[in-house]
Amino acid sequence: MKRFYIFVLICALLSSCSAEGSYTLTSPDGKVVAEVNVGNGTTYSVAFDQKSILSPSAVAMRLEDGTMLGSGKVRRVSQYSHSESITPQFYFKSTIEDNYNALKVEFADRSAIEFRAYNDGVAYRFITNRKQAFTVQNEVAAFDFAKPYNCWIAYNNLTGTKKDKYFTSFEHRYKYLPINQIDAARLAFTPVVVDVDGTKVVVAESDVENYPGMFISNADGDYILDGEFAAVPSEVVVGGHNKLQGIVNARHNYIAKCEGSRTFPWRILIIAQDEKQLAASDIVYRLASPSRVENTEWIAPGKVAWEWWNHWGLTDVDFKPGVNSATYKAYIDFAAEYGVEYVILDEGWATKYKNDLLDIVPEIDMEAILAYAESKGVGIILWAGYNAFNNDMERICEHYSKMGVKGFKIDFMDRDDQPMMEFYYRAAEVCAKHKLMVDFHGCAKPAGLNRTYPNVINFEAVFGLEQMKWSKPEVDMMEYDVTMPFIRMVAGPIDYTQGAMLNAIRSQYKPVRKRPMSQGTRCHQLAAYAVFFSPLSMLCDSPSNYRKNVECAEFIASVPTVWDETVVLDGKIGEYIVTARRSGEKWYVGGMTSWTPRTLELDLSKLGVAAGATVELFCDGKLAFDDATSYVHNTFALPESKVLTINMAPGGGFMMVTK
Repeated sequence: MKRFYIFVLICALLSSCSAEGSYTLTSPDGKVVAEVNVGNGTTYSVAFDQKSILSPSAVAMRLEDGTMLGSGKVRRVSQYSHSESITPQFYFKSTIEDNYNALKVEFADRSAIEFRAYNDGVAYRFITNRKQAFTVQNEVAAFDFAKPYNCWIAYNNLTGTKKDKYFTSFEHRYKYLPINQIDAARLAFTPVVVDVDGTKVVVAESDVENYPGMFISNADGDYILDGEFAAVPSEVVVGGHNKLQGIVNARHNYIAKCEGSRTFPWRILIIAQDEKQLAASDIVYRLASPSRVENTEWIAPGKVAWEWWNHWGLTDVDFKPGVNSATYKAYIDFAAEYGVEYVILDEGWATKYKNDLLDIVPEIDMEAILAYAESKGVGIILWAGYNAFNNDMERICEHYSKMGVKGFKIDFMDRDDQPMMEFYYRAAEVCAKHKLMVDFHGCAKPAGLNRTYPNVINFEAVFGLEQMKWSKPEVDMMEYDVTMPFIRMVAGPIDYTQGAMLNAIRSQYKPVRKRPMSQGTRCHQLAAYAVFFSPLSMLCDSPSNYRKNVECAEFIASVPTVWDETVVLDGKIGEYIVTARRSGEKWYVGGMTSWTPRTLELDLSKLGVAAGATVELFCDGKLAFDDATSYVHNTFALPESKVLTINMAPGGGFMMVTK
């Protein structure tokens, strides 16, 4: 990794009795300007291209002993610049440029606040260097937008219990409304996007280690988004789905117990003059702690044949499909035949209610399944409920790693308070020790953990395709699909679980748990493999359905899951998106639209594709308005103009690869 550091000390020492000052921090390109004011407290404001983005907003941390970090005597203020090229692992680009200017305000109480100005945003975090451990009672993280700008916000969905407002699977569709009309009684989870007169501003966070995640509220009906943090649980009981969850019955009056010296999470404002930039933002990854896994050669992203969504839906076998060895051997056969790297054993392989992952149901011969998978060159990933995994993490990981399991899909955490955030890191660390990948389901949205522990491949925290098993027809999945990449995906990879072969137009969709369908067209599903970033990407439908749709299945199986370069060619939040991702010399381009049909002029010269290059294209067929499975598959030479006209049906899409 190449690194370049340029330190320019601006203010070495200020008088220790000084408690006030105003400091200006500018991004490397000069367009982003943060004004930091330190007095009785600390506030900061942000402008972009001479336009106010954020009015003075409070920054503070209250300790249990009454100390208020971010106020008091200033001991030192320093400014410096930094330039570094990061080589990310298992990401959507091969190089990240990490260039910023920084301001560090150090206080006499052995705390500091570090601000950074990037060309695409501003971030700050607290730092402490105290001798004794301490308790954080609360944190003030305010984002004052000064006007009733519209925002895209997703509320907690409160699945499972209403006793605890912080209990959520972080899966909900977005609402578009003025800041001052946010429901005062509800919390929302980050990222949140605010439309500041056309400039899109994202409130997000990164590097949330041993500290609660940040929710957003607006209890006062003003123009301020307030950070809110779950308090540490004082009583947690076994309960929830199949008794796999930790249900919080009571909480303390503080949010974190901390060691004396530490850094705290980054609070981020991402600024995009063009909303297309958001769908390829890497600032959350940039701000996360570097990898703690020395040898990552064993980590292998890829695609996964998944049985739960399609209800073990084999229709061309002579046995009863379900949670049994024969079914999983059939899925292994499919994976081997199509070059799919993994098969997952989802919920059901371990005995129900026992919370013991070493107690396997009699229908499953785990050793035989693993031996069969190895003989076919297919890896096995095991699903695990939170309580069962947390109860005996070290022994479980050691046992199944020695048996040849490649990773765990860990589910039903549904919290992001301090103890749960500690669990995510501990699970990542223990799994890395035993060379196991991790796919977190029922989890908090990502905040850079995939950089710190690259074996953490995916995070759910998304309103994914599983919702189509039970959602009512009025649920608009097509709008969500072209909204989420600009918001949730800013935080990190998603486990959306795409790949449905049973596709429905709007009037024909209905929820069917055992034979589920997707909303939108076949090509909308294909496009998801380029538009959505999932290093461990599911094939959600059954082998039987894929074998009935061979050319689609073969194409899906051929699409990479990590990338050398990403360019979002076009898009508008809630309307449509076109994303191009490069792997080696090939560009994969996927486009999606809402229920509104759309015609696009796609200029491939922006990707450096030469005229005459071979293009393989899947696009909506002429009958796709009435039959969502209708598509056209063509291979042709790119014309001299390098421009293609693409028609997308309602809920439609397209997927192509250049060769």
